[in-house]
Amino acid sequence: MGKRTNTATWNEKYNRWQINVQKDGYRRSFYSSAPGRTGQREANAKADAWLDDGISPTGERLEAAYNQYRQECKENMSTTEYNHVDSVGRVWIIPNLGKRKITELNDGDVQKMLDKAVAMGRSKKTIQDINGILNKFLKWCRRNKKTTYRPDDVHIPASARLKGKTVLQPDDLCTLFSTDTALYKGKRQKDEYIHAYRFQVLTGLRPGELRGLRVKDIQGGVVYVQRSVNVYGETTQGKNENAVRSFVLSDLARCELALQLQEYPSESGYVFPLPSPTAYRERWQKYCASNGMTKTTPYELRHTFVSVVKTLPVGEVKPLVGHSESMDTFGIYRHALQGEDTETAEKINRLFRKLLTDQPKDKDAQAPNKTE
Repeated sequence: MGKRTNTATWNEKYNRWQINVQKDGYRRSFYSSAPGRTGQREANAKADAWLDDGISPTGERLEAAYNQYRQECKENMSTTEYNHVDSVGRVWIIPNLGKRKITELNDGDVQKMLDKAVAMGRSKKTIQDINGILNKFLKWCRRNKKTTYRPDDVHIPASARLKGKTVLQPDDLCTLFSTDTALYKGKRQKDEYIHAYRFQVLTGLRPGELRGLRVKDIQGGVVYVQRSVNVYGETTQGKNENAVRSFVLSDLARCELALQLQEYPSESGYVFPLPSPTAYRERWQKYCASNGMTKTTPYELRHTFVSVVKTLPVGEVKPLVGHSESMDTFGIYRHALQGEDTETAEKINRLFRKLLTDQPKDKDAQAPNKTE
């Protein structure tokens, strides 16, 4: 066990506490920006933890450690999750931090990488993803006794831009619910995925959740979201721990579901037997182009749903889209689902009906014909 013989001192230039300690001939500095003696104790505690943790300075480069982490991720993650770790590592973490010794990495190094991403025009979400993957990697490093470093003074730059989300406008929605055809090879034909488009915009399901929805997941007008099928055809439990959820269908959504099952019965058990994600996206965008609608992606149908229901209390919307921080989907709140969630479904139904009926009548005259 190492023993510290000095204490942290205040650095006026950088407005933080700093302490330098040495172990096995290797010197490290620890910092804290907290004011007063709290900051001094915090910096000292970091130094003590390093002295006591048994980590020795092997000189391992971050790139080598990240490659080990990446291999472990490949063995334990879905293809989608692994590709995200791999991509962020190849594009951002290794080029910017790879040559640093893992035991020498500090807040300044990390902040420079995030600042560089901002300067290159990357969105706030992209920078949050980079920071998130790096933190998961560092947690793995601490667990494997490669470092004790925790980014304490790193922040997402305020100048990071938010990428705007494109959603369907009210007249687009009127077209979606009044027109079920699109142009294919110069001829107007019924779009076989029309009920999938409408159901997605009425429920806020992610594209992968729509692909993974089975007939048995819908019981008595309640949808139990239990799986997602990713772009590689892998079945997962969804994007995050809140993805498994349930909600009551609105009347409009029930109608689209009934039409789907009636017109396109599936032997596979899936409600919407969709093509590959790329093909589904192309079909949706062809439908938009054929009918003069705003160009969007299937995922932006989910954004459209959130935009329409944004007047509802946030506590009602989050569980619907899988953003709730705590929700016992199939447990003690089953009675609440049959009561409060039914009321929420009615509110959603009213919002969509009001939006679809409040548009100027001349919009109907401009809309393309229904199925011929």
